[in-house]
Amino acid sequence: MTGIEFDPDARAEFLAAVEYYEACQPGLGRRFREAVEGEVDGIGAMPFRYRVLSGPFRRALVPGFPYAILYAIGPTFILVVAVAHAKRKPGYWRGRMNRYR
Repeated sequence: MTGIEFDPDARAEFLAAVEYYEACQPGLGRRFREAVEGEVDGIGAMPFRYRVLSGPFRRALVPGFPYAILYAIGPTFILVVAVAHAKRKPGYWRGRMNRYR
């Protein structure tokens, strides 16, 4: 594996969530960012340990926050397809998956 890449929409929603949490409480955005980054590091270290959702796509839950990281393991890198809120608009990111099948 050479690394982890984010779909542009996944990166945008991740950064929007960081801003939202920081606006709610100073320091909370930083804690969310660190939790996501830690989970992404875990995905990079052991990508097959997380639950398979559909086809090549897997889900890792972000500890302490209602978010999931949806990703696919490719031959040369891991692609993060979404950083999705677990309780809002279920499956909204599924349309993105079609870009990578």
